[in-house]
Amino acid sequence: MSNLNVQFRQRIGLAENVAITFDTLNTVLEKTARALAFENLPIIAKETTRLTKEYLINKIINKQGGGLCYDLNSILYLFLKENGFNCSLIRGITFNHEKQAWNTIGRTHVAILLTHHRQLYIVDTGFGGNLPLAPVPLNGEVVTSDNGEFRIEKVENELGDYIFHMKLKHKDRDWKIGYVFDSTVKYENIEDLNEVQTTIVEHQNSPFNKRPLVTRLTDNGSVTLTDTSLTEWVNGKESKREISAEDFEKIVNERFGIKYH
Repeated sequence: MSNLNVQFRQRIGLAENVAITFDTLNTVLEKTARALAFENLPIIAKETTRLTKEYLINKIINKQGGGLCYDLNSILYLFLKENGFNCSLIRGITFNHEKQAWNTIGRTHVAILLTHHRQLYIVDTGFGGNLPLAPVPLNGEVVTSDNGEFRIEKVENELGDYIFHMKLKHKDRDWKIGYVFDSTVKYENIEDLNEVQTTIVEHQNSPFNKRPLVTRLTDNGSVTLTDTSLTEWVNGKESKREISAEDFEKIVNERFGIKYH
């Protein structure tokens, strides 16, 4: 068993003797979502470096950090490859619900496209609080998990050939668009995703280069931290409180296990 295989299991709390099969992927995704925070702290601190396997291991495993989609899905992709899965990385364009339009900064969402028994699935552990926690087939079938319902629609669109839809538990009454992606453009080398990181770090319309955001799923909901507030969802009930800059650093450490500054 490789170092990455052992280290990633330790990081998400999965025993070394557990076989990683398609049927146990749900467990892997649930544990990953609760262990690894979706966060942009290195971007805000201007401490990002080039995306490589070594960088991801150091950042997410050695330093106990989290990351954005291209970090989280890339390290999960490497782990799945180590365990014999037929998968690659794909890029999508997210939907801006405030503007009711596709985001204008390009294909900056990274997810995993996995093949199992000649069926294609999206596996995604890097979409903030919108994680499906299970492989979602590209055949339109609705997948239900602790986090809600998810499905993928086949479309004819200049932006891609499939759209990922979600209906989050306790939050959404109707289906919402997540992102559009092109299933035919695949990436096998995570270093090819440095273009995505550069856009997220530098683009004036990037949603992740202006203020800190840290969020992850919990056993009974989610917790989200910004520079001004802490929001918790517990069994469908939301509580929110304002915080100070001093509170932020303490909460990042205590609630997310991330050392900040």
